[in-house]
Amino acid sequence: MQIIPAIDLIDGKCVRLSQGDYATAKTYFDDPLEVAKRFEDAGITRLHLVDLDGAKAGRVVNHGVLDRISKYTDLVIDFGGGLKRREDLDIVFASGAHMATVGSVAARQPELFLEWLQLFGAERMILGADARGGKVAVSGWLDDTELDVVDFARQMASRGVRQVISTDIAKDGMLTGPSFELYEALAHAAPGLRLVASGGIGSLDDLRRLKAQGLHGAIVGKAFYEGHISLRELADF
Repeated sequence: MQIIPAIDLIDGKCVRLSQGDYATAKTYFDDPLEVAKRFEDAGITRLHLVDLDGAKAGRVVNHGVLDRISKYTDLVIDFGGGLKRREDLDIVFASGAHMATVGSVAARQPELFLEWLQLFGAERMILGADARGGKVAVSGWLDDTELDVVDFARQMASRGVRQVISTDIAKDGMLTGPSFELYEALAHAAPGLRLVASGGIGSLDDLRRLKAQGLHGAIVGKAFYEGHISLRELADF
């Protein structure tokens, strides 16, 4: 299982939220490149970069940060937040992203997302399947839909999606453990999908349990920033 640290961006700074609430934003680093270099120096190879300003605005905002991290590290970066138009994808790929995570368009304009999947390939496009109460949430988790998250992932997998990042929003930033039941249901609904867990991870035991479930990856954010899991432990895992 791949460990994927997260950097969430507001005003170009590294922040974390609780349950997706922008009012809870806490800044950890003024320069995200600094923490990205720390991850790389520890031997970590992958980074999950989220443009929270972009998710709220409906367009990519923090692509300059992406550009700097991609230029000054060799991290494999997946970028999400505000990817609503083809032009947004062009911007983030030109700025150094290896993969793009798309949720809102996939939920609200699935045929457009599937066009992008064909255009850029399943290795570069990640489905964002984030849920509140089992229903898909979009637009930086500010809006809810009536789409069942497990059905959503199953349908997209049947249309060619190979990678999914899924967050149970109620767990996000709470450090009380991820939604193991959600990931079990997703894995059962779409066998063979490269499923990445996100949200709620607070300990190495959580990571061990996710690994035992057969997940492809796990995104770690606040647990690192708050000192619940050390950088060395992340790298060793």
